[in-house]
Amino acid sequence: MLQQTTVAAVIPYYERFLKRFPEVGDLASAREPEVMRLWAGLGYYSRARNLLAAARAVVKDHGGRFPDTAAGLRGLPGVGRYTAGAVSSIAFGL
Repeated sequence: MLQQTTVAAVIPYYERFLKRFPEVGDLASAREPEVMRLWAGLGYYSRARNLLAAARAVVKDHGGRFPDTAAGLRGLPGVGRYTAGAVSSIAFGL
């Protein structure tokens, strides 16, 4: 959500997403129109589609658990080298 968007702009969208999709499986099972409706106004709609596709991949291919390496994260839709590295360093201490 934060790609090319300020934290202040993202917070209300993030809170709505967490309320509606508290677990990755909740997002993975959502229909794209609902995800897009909750994203409306934030812009860069490919981010929403990638987020949905990544959630579905986490559930389908990883048993609902996020990969725990940068390489594994890069295998998710929409996750590039920078994002995978940032998440890995913070979440996994890599």
